[in-house]
Amino acid sequence: MKFNKWTIGLAAVGVVSLASAAKADEKLTAVQTALSSTTISGYVDTAAHWNPGTGTGAAFYGYGGAAKADGFNLNVVQLSIGKPLDESEWASGYKVDLWFGPDANTLATQSSGVGADLAIKQAYVALRTPVGNGIDWKIGVFDTIIGYESSESPNNPNYTRSYGYTIEPTTHTGLLGTYRVCEEFSVSAGVANTFGPAINGRANPPQAESYKTYMASVALTAPQSWGWAAGSTAYAGVINGFNAGSTANGLGNQTSWYAGATLATPVTGLKVGAAFDYLDSHGTAAFNGAFYPNGNDIWVVGLYASYQATEKLSLHARGELANSQSQARTLLNGGSPAEDSQVWAFTGTVQYDLWQNVISRLEIRWDHGDETKFFSGSTGGFTQRNSILVAANIIYKF
Repeated sequence: MKFNKWTIGLAAVGVVSLASAAKADEKLTAVQTALSSTTISGYVDTAAHWNPGTGTGAAFYGYGGAAKADGFNLNVVQLSIGKPLDESEWASGYKVDLWFGPDANTLATQSSGVGADLAIKQAYVALRTPVGNGIDWKIGVFDTIIGYESSESPNNPNYTRSYGYTIEPTTHTGLLGTYRVCEEFSVSAGVANTFGPAINGRANPPQAESYKTYMASVALTAPQSWGWAAGSTAYAGVINGFNAGSTANGLGNQTSWYAGATLATPVTGLKVGAAFDYLDSHGTAAFNGAFYPNGNDIWVVGLYASYQATEKLSLHARGELANSQSQARTLLNGGSPAEDSQVWAFTGTVQYDLWQNVISRLEIRWDHGDETKFFSGSTGGFTQRNSILVAANIIYKF
């Protein structure tokens, strides 16, 4: 074993022994080997919001609301550390996503509740077992398996979140297995403590100690032989369990159904998509301490279109309808219930990647409440039927 001159000099005067130096070097080499595949990445997400005029208010979709209206915002800083699974039969790895900033409080994974602008978004151990083509496992805290949009804004076609995203669970604490049957077809199934998002949350009380949340999904990908449609994807999933009331949808047993697809088109650079979310509250939804016997069942339909015009310029559009058979306002804001309510939302986004590693987006969004006033006005309260947002979003990815 070779030693540097500094180590040999210390050994010569009796400060260290070459044997201990060799052992220390062996330990360091083991640590270096363990960390050799670890990656560090993340992003800084900032935005400026303008709600023009006096006749519009702030809408309450995921990570939106009055707190971000008419001003500059730090949304979130994400720091990701992990080691992905390699191709070996008994591969292992891990993933940790940390959130810092106001959106960390909205995510609300803290087991003791919201606070401190800090949250663990994901933290799981990844394992593979060589059964068939190999089963990939996640154990710990992981992102939900359903939804067209991600909690990570850089991965979404639009800056603001949809109402479909808003009614979906975000994270779970549990065990998830994924099996790829072939290149075109994969399935996932898992069990978790609750709908989430609180880490280590429990369904008891009021449920029994053994009550858990169960989830499953399937994913299809069009093969290369499909020509211009190659790479198109279709996805469906269901999650059933107990919502402990950490989200806007209230306390109780709930089932989330999701189906979505992204389709390539014969037009180069153009993709279209569709998503359907249904939240079934099983007649147990609660809001402000009051139970509603009809629950808070909500469905959302979303349509998407994205066009990559040039290497740097892309255009994205989204239209959606959120409908509730009863008490839609318990989802969209803190107002009193309104029967059979619905909200329309239309979003247009221009993205131009001028700087390296930077996502720069300009977005215009219009939300409209059909039956009642859903949106918070400048004087407070829910006084507006329309919400108009002009937003600039700058994200640096590292």
